[in-house]
Amino acid sequence: MYEPKGLSPIEKLFYRPIEAAIRWCDLIAHETEILQFEWDMPDRLRHAFPQWPRLYANLEKILDAIRNQEIPYGALGITVPPGIQIDPRLLTVRHSDLKRWMLYYHPDQRPSFLFHKNVADQETIHYSTYLILQADRDALQIQLKATEAKLQSLISDLNATGMELESLRVLAENKQQLSDNSRASFLNVIGALVNIMLGSSRGGRKHSIFDSQASIVDSITAHYGGVTGLSKRSLDEKFAAARRSLAEAKR
Repeated sequence: MYEPKGLSPIEKLFYRPIEAAIRWCDLIAHETEILQFEWDMPDRLRHAFPQWPRLYANLEKILDAIRNQEIPYGALGITVPPGIQIDPRLLTVRHSDLKRWMLYYHPDQRPSFLFHKNVADQETIHYSTYLILQADRDALQIQLKATEAKLQSLISDLNATGMELESLRVLAENKQQLSDNSRASFLNVIGALVNIMLGSSRGGRKHSIFDSQASIVDSITAHYGGVTGLSKRSLDEKFAAARRSLAEAKR
């Protein structure tokens, strides 16, 4: 609310875009002349009044803000939902909405029909303060995006963990159904592969580059580290069991 003594004769509850542009440019003395022209066609307005280039520029700023939903708009002072098409001749913006838009998007502008020079305006902020607030907002948006990315990563990890637990459950059930003969067969295959890799031909030529079980284990963990069942401890245990099983089968 404004104090009665602070009221300006050029203030209105709502304005057509051209009326707001006229007041923004301090051209109220020429308002009648300008309103007689087809102002709803901004390009023609620019050529009709070349002596007032800011009139066209400011009108375009207001219309652009309306198109991009930066300023609520309506018809004859009645605000409508965003996206509703309004006849340009009936299009209006409210005084309070226009003032908020000016504060946020043009903090260096203080047209007298929106801001009283003789009354302390509690809504006015210094331009440097605006820049600080804008920087804080941008930083918060970056932080929010980073937090959302971390959250999505955690959700993915939880989903992966759930799938892994389900796989382990299935493996546990299958392990109970694995017969002794099938288990011995698997171990014998593993043992045979390890022995072949560590063995040599009759001529003394080595079958592989590996000279010990430990070197095989190191190579597997280097290439497949993190894969379930392929840790160093697990491989050592499986290889040892496999070679024992193969040795017993050969007796």
